[in-house]
Amino acid sequence: MRSLDIGATGMLAQQMNVDVISNNIANMTTTGHKRQRVDFKDLIYQNISRPGAQSSDVGTILPSGLQLGLGVRVGSVYRIHEQGPLQITDNPLDLALTGDGFFQITLPNGDTAYTRSGIFQVNQDGEIVTTQGFQMEPNIVVPQDTISIEINQSGEVLAQISGQVNLSNLGQIQLATFINSAGLESVGDNLFLETEASGTAVTGNPGQDNFATVRQNALENSNVNVVEEITQLITAQRAYEMNSNIISTSDEMLQTATQLR
Repeated sequence: MRSLDIGATGMLAQQMNVDVISNNIANMTTTGHKRQRVDFKDLIYQNISRPGAQSSDVGTILPSGLQLGLGVRVGSVYRIHEQGPLQITDNPLDLALTGDGFFQITLPNGDTAYTRSGIFQVNQDGEIVTTQGFQMEPNIVVPQDTISIEINQSGEVLAQISGQVNLSNLGQIQLATFINSAGLESVGDNLFLETEASGTAVTGNPGQDNFATVRQNALENSNVNVVEEITQLITAQRAYEMNSNIISTSDEMLQTATQLR
């Protein structure tokens, strides 16, 4: 019976759906996290009678034919890069992006990673780095005698240095955008890598040419909607149960057939 295999494909697909939803809920408080969604695809169809085939020698055709589906599979898991809500932190090195763009991070191997998490700190050399110690790109160094730091919406890093009246410009934050942000590869630690699917990074200053603006003393929270995720979880659970019922029903039908005398 095809229904046994069909029910099994449905259970496997919903199991992966629950995995994705679980990851969304687990990261509901992760700074800059973007939720994911599962895209389902139906499997190939078995053509018993192909639609449009001739049904007689006088040229009549089958209007719909007879096609039997063989189940479902997960086609892809895609990421939704919509804006998350902002949270005020009053930390001068906490930065939030409002709009399209990513901070650029230099990895230890020299590659460039991208992130929406704006939690930055200063290391022992005065460089602005992530919580893992990875440098922001371009590299910006804060002098040791800095009293305060101001970062405007255009990404200019200004410092009030002891003994100086005017603010000193320490550098310019640059952002990166992609034609297909969903094609970025997530590598953990809130970091993404460029892929062929994402396209080449386009860099620019915040607030220019549709790039995001920078908000100091704030962070972008996860865009996970808990109510929506719980609803999706309940739907996935019910779908899993119904597919298991398909297998149970098919088993009962086979058992009935084997008991015929």
